[in-house]
Amino acid sequence: MAKIKHHNFLNTVHEVFTDAKNAGVLHLYAGGASFSGRTIEVEGKELYHFGTTGYLGLEQDPRLKKAAKEAIDRYGTQFPLSKSYISNPLYEELENSISEMYGYPIVITKNSTLGHLGVIPSAVDDEDVIILDHQVHWSVQNAAKILKTRSVPIEMIRHNHMEMLEDKIKKYRHSKGRIWYMADGIYSMYGDYAPVNELMRLAERYPQLHFYFDDVHGMSWVGRNGTGYVLDQLGDLPENVLLFGTLSKTFGASGAVLACSNASMYDKIKTFGGPLTFSAQLEPASVAAAMASAQIHLSPEIYVLQQELRERIDYFNDCLSITELPLIDRNESPVFYIGTGMPKTGYNFVNRLMGEGFFVNLGIFPAVPVKNTGVRITISRHNQKMEIQALVEAMEYHFPKALEDTQTDVQRVFHAFNMEPKPLNGPKISSELTVEVFDTIDQVEKEAWNQSLGGQGVYDWEGLKFLEEVFQGNPRKEHNWLFRYVVIMDADGIPVLMAFVTLSLWKDDMLAQAQISAAIEEERKSDPYHLSSMVLSLGCLFTEGGHLYWNASHTLGKEARNILLEAMEKLERQFGAKMTVLRDFGEHTPWNEPLYGQGFLRVQMPNACYVVLNEVDSIEDYLQRLSSRNRRHFRKDVQPYLDRAKTLVFPKLSKSELEQVKSLFGEVQSRNLGLNTFSFPDSLFEKMNENHLWEFIVLCSLDKPEKIVGVMFCYTNLDQVYVPAFVGMDYDGLEEFAIYRQLLYRTIERAIGLGIPKIDFGLTAAFEKRKLGATVEKKYAYLQTNDNFILELLGIMEGQH
Repeated sequence: MAKIKHHNFLNTVHEVFTDAKNAGVLHLYAGGASFSGRTIEVEGKELYHFGTTGYLGLEQDPRLKKAAKEAIDRYGTQFPLSKSYISNPLYEELENSISEMYGYPIVITKNSTLGHLGVIPSAVDDEDVIILDHQVHWSVQNAAKILKTRSVPIEMIRHNHMEMLEDKIKKYRHSKGRIWYMADGIYSMYGDYAPVNELMRLAERYPQLHFYFDDVHGMSWVGRNGTGYVLDQLGDLPENVLLFGTLSKTFGASGAVLACSNASMYDKIKTFGGPLTFSAQLEPASVAAAMASAQIHLSPEIYVLQQELRERIDYFNDCLSITELPLIDRNESPVFYIGTGMPKTGYNFVNRLMGEGFFVNLGIFPAVPVKNTGVRITISRHNQKMEIQALVEAMEYHFPKALEDTQTDVQRVFHAFNMEPKPLNGPKISSELTVEVFDTIDQVEKEAWNQSLGGQGVYDWEGLKFLEEVFQGNPRKEHNWLFRYVVIMDADGIPVLMAFVTLSLWKDDMLAQAQISAAIEEERKSDPYHLSSMVLSLGCLFTEGGHLYWNASHTLGKEARNILLEAMEKLERQFGAKMTVLRDFGEHTPWNEPLYGQGFLRVQMPNACYVVLNEVDSIEDYLQRLSSRNRRHFRKDVQPYLDRAKTLVFPKLSKSELEQVKSLFGEVQSRNLGLNTFSFPDSLFEKMNENHLWEFIVLCSLDKPEKIVGVMFCYTNLDQVYVPAFVGMDYDGLEEFAIYRQLLYRTIERAIGLGIPKIDFGLTAAFEKRKLGATVEKKYAYLQTNDNFILELLGIMEGQH
């Protein structure tokens, strides 16, 4: 499998957002000559607004608007100086008002993102460690990454997982200074809470534990003086807590605020704080609007506003409680999330609701796991009970319609969120197709399989028979794979789609960069299965190529594709797999758009390489057909080494030779952290040695003929393709013998000698293979999971080591 490189991840996000934009649910523009907050104009249509984060509606308060306009008249549109030199005339009054709200010293920042970038590097010392909740806001994660340049360890735990947090605390309690746990007070997608009281009890046991809370979504609508959810739970602000709130969103103005009760840390942050020094200060209009809002927060009126919002939240909860809609987290925050599972269902549902006159937000990767797409609804004081009830009625009507339109059902949605399914009418599957899932290749008709999937990699009928024998009955769990064969036929018994899938244990960092894998392997010395998960994969880790036969021109081809994906989803649930992976697809596959709609993410794999040998009579003939550049490469980098080693082809090895090649393969695998998989069972090599379809191209030292310095493990598929599946090399002799290049050349020579028309050189090392005439193709894999933890963990670790 490939590694996800940083640019590939960004490309994936770009493709997901582009897909949503094309569906008309993202990157929209509001219209209209004015804005009330209750409604919003989208594409010329007035919609009830259920997507704001201004929960109290203060952004439309006449007092804030008047203060902002007067400030512009008095002080201009901005005050273009760093606050390190001088603040605009309104700043001091604002700071005093916000400090009075909190009862503690505060720092005002341009916005929360710049605030985190300023505060976190100042607050965290080089001797400290950071632990992130994996759902903490991106802006906190991004600011924390800066500390990697100072060698501050950054760890991540699953969302609100207290046992995992305590394990991390124990890991660092004797080697580090402060242990910072960073989390949101209210999480912006599901509206759920940080377990503040439980965290404080944990801090009593571990005095090193400090907290950094981003409570911008808890601000104003709850708490004394509207200071938010976290402080409402704490009562008083301990010295081991840094608390971020906002002057935008519910507060109605602009900017962000840090509250800190530790005097020395407050001075340290206030004095410099990076972007706090070098970024522009808030505009006079924003400062004046914030002052007007602060006065409301300091008056009894704030509790009236909170109660008015509470009544609307409670009403929405009551309306939802008598439906069967999948509300993901039932709580008292103004943020609600209705799960749709697949992105295409989310697109459909959002468009249907906008068609009924309601604006809602789409929750999509990377804000949520790709299989946990849904609709985020926010309740504000602008919303009236009449439209709240109408929204619920529209959702109740259109949710099953959206499921039906996108060929899914409510059970799949509930399973995606690990919730107990509730029955709703789902789509009807055509009776014109028959679907069978077989447990072993023995149950599949040999000729039919080979006609559809033979002549490619090590997965013709005989190849799969071999793999089943190798990867069953082994003592270690990573060496035991479950095989399933999906056969979909039309009413005439003609295959429309055939594929095989495997369930096996993968290292979670197999899709990470090599330096990350190197760091994780250190932990695996004491815990061999650290960061590993069961994965359901099209094909298997042993094979490469097109693991799928699909008759795209068949009238039921698209339906067969959907049935395969649903069958794999059922297998994933049945066996408890953490991820489903489909591979290896070309760049312009017709599966691309449907897979995005089904909740798969595309990542680029190493390029695939193959050599076509049609009408090639000899190795000399082949070399003459190479480009002039590739012929020069052969003469300079391959030919001079051919006489330094003896090449032999063995259909079977002696016991001592077999031990040597096993060791050489182990050398390659242990170094190949760019393709970090578990080892293969020892029985693999014994079974290769006993199987007539396998042979070994061996390089031996001329000085020590009994010493093997290189080996290519080769499989012959139906005499149609020669598959050099794996390589083994003596790294001490790499330069002396040019082992890898020699083995590539000898493989081509061998295939020509056998009269086999094609070599499948597989993935990786495309540069070396291309220089010997291989054709290179881009390949992609598609990943689907409802667990973002691993992807976010690897993103945090990137570059850390």
